[in-house]
Amino acid sequence: MAHTRQEKMEAFGRLLDIMDDLRAGCPWDRKQTMETLRPLTIEETYELGDAILDQDLPEVKNEIGDILLHMVFYAKIGEEKEAFDMADVLESIAEKLIHRHPHIYGDTVAEDEETVKANWESLKLKEGKKSVLEGVPKSLPAMVKATRIQEKARGAGFDWDENSQVLAKMEEELAELKAEIALKDSKKMENEFGDLLFSMINVARFLKIDPESALERTNKKFIRRFQFMEEQAKKADKALVDYSLNELEAFWQAAKGEE
Repeated sequence: MAHTRQEKMEAFGRLLDIMDDLRAGCPWDRKQTMETLRPLTIEETYELGDAILDQDLPEVKNEIGDILLHMVFYAKIGEEKEAFDMADVLESIAEKLIHRHPHIYGDTVAEDEETVKANWESLKLKEGKKSVLEGVPKSLPAMVKATRIQEKARGAGFDWDENSQVLAKMEEELAELKAEIALKDSKKMENEFGDLLFSMINVARFLKIDPESALERTNKKFIRRFQFMEEQAKKADKALVDYSLNELEAFWQAAKGEE
């Protein structure tokens, strides 16, 4: 059963109070800075991503709580530095959302997702950004960064029109990689491999597939099947290296059958 608005506000207020207590009384919490929290926040974000991929809603709830704690922590440190507090954070994001949704809070008409995205990027440029790509964090993992770059480029009107064009580009990049492999130029092979990956991410975007999630699901699938193979070998008191490739393939197919 959903909680009331008042109950939600009280729960958030309780977290703020606990954060005040921890910052004042806990040696570990007192010691933390934004810099020391940063890697922990990144780790918590990945843990949330894992829970989402596993469709583990109780764990999603727990991981959201962990991340929310970090946001409260950053706001508390900002308050101590007399730079901002949680109210400033919330007011800032509320104002930004209102400003960037003129189709909700103004007279602009946007009846589809693409128009909303285009308006969003246009407003960001009017706010002083020199490039629509400025909003892509430098420290993002390369695959996620490529996806965001392509999404932002599309919002600015730079994109293919049809799936067939994107697929053709991917095939072109694959042919170029094969050509460099034949010439055995390692630097050019790396460049072409990067181009191929970028084009494959473009294909995923056109198909509305999140490439990071798709690859992680494949990672998990491979781990399950490989560990099944290890278990089968262990039952025979052997290691995987003791088997021929054909025998390992039989194990692999058996692992697929178990799924």
